[in-house]
Amino acid sequence: MGVFYRWFGRPLLKFQDSERAHLRSLKLLRLFSNNPLTRSGLRLAYKPRKSVPVEVFGHVYSHPFGLAAGMDKNAIALRGWESTGLAFIEIGGVTQHRQDGNPKPRMFRADATQALVNRMGFNNEGSEQISNNLAKHFAKYGAPKVPLWVNLGKSKITPLEDAHEDYGATMRALWEFTDVFVVNVSSPNTPNLRELQNDEGLMRILDTCHQVNQDLATAGAEKPILVKVAPDLTDQQLEHVVKTARSSGAAGIVLSNTTLIRPEGKSAKEQSIFAETGGLSGRPLLNRSTEMIRIVSKMTKGEWPIVGVGGVMSADDAWEKIRAGASLVQAYSGFVFEGPSLTKSVVHGIHNHLDIHDFSTMKEAIGSGTTSV
Repeated sequence: MGVFYRWFGRPLLKFQDSERAHLRSLKLLRLFSNNPLTRSGLRLAYKPRKSVPVEVFGHVYSHPFGLAAGMDKNAIALRGWESTGLAFIEIGGVTQHRQDGNPKPRMFRADATQALVNRMGFNNEGSEQISNNLAKHFAKYGAPKVPLWVNLGKSKITPLEDAHEDYGATMRALWEFTDVFVVNVSSPNTPNLRELQNDEGLMRILDTCHQVNQDLATAGAEKPILVKVAPDLTDQQLEHVVKTARSSGAAGIVLSNTTLIRPEGKSAKEQSIFAETGGLSGRPLLNRSTEMIRIVSKMTKGEWPIVGVGGVMSADDAWEKIRAGASLVQAYSGFVFEGPSLTKSVVHGIHNHLDIHDFSTMKEAIGSGTTSV
């Protein structure tokens, strides 16, 4: 099925606007997963046959590979992602207020470099509507059988000084449906958002989110809150953000969001794409994301969970992030360029790497590449 996508599916996408192709793919996935026959076909074609369990954030994940934020902002294809075998699903970014996002076109694909540039601007239906959507989904189908994560963003109309209230309101609206929250203070497409990676803004947001946890949790069952940061931080800035987030009670970190740095285009067309405003994701982000994981893993002595995302196009890419210190790995652009078979190939590849390196568990593999000889 992966070969079919590369030979036929991906070439067809080249003739479509990137955002329209994205939305059509989501609708098709929802359609196929709502029919028992085609849902079984999805599982047969794409669900991994290997189990690579890892325990983190209060859950045992069947394997370490999940969906990154941005692919399914409004949670319209939850059954589809689950059917294709992902171990967890991150929806969003979700903001308190509904947003149309930035003017179109706002998503661009550089096929030769396997990169995407987007300036979507947190387009989503807003926390209240997405909460209603999830309530209907849970009532009809039950909760997903894999952990559901929510990426929290700031509404564009909300001033920076009130950002903590915006994040808190969204978390409160979605709390009952969510297993893990990710505080996104690193999207380059909301004006000045990255300023919230600084001490005061980040601490205020985390304090507010912890208060929501305390208000809504029963029997101490608070939801893990992670922080997602930008790859364009210097190493020193990264270490500072880690200290702030960790001391403020964040359960872990997601490394990393999209970058404003551009690679050299392989053609005039790609050069024009890279000249577009927005965040870049995909293969050019691979090395920086992995290096950030390595830095944070060493800094925290492997005691603070890391989620690796950025440029994962293969099992080898995911494995390097795990060896660098990531407990879980996500993909976004990888699904655009490799198709839904990426999940099976990554999970089976990780299983093979464990055998090759004589690791009996994922716990032994995590951070193994940072250990001094």
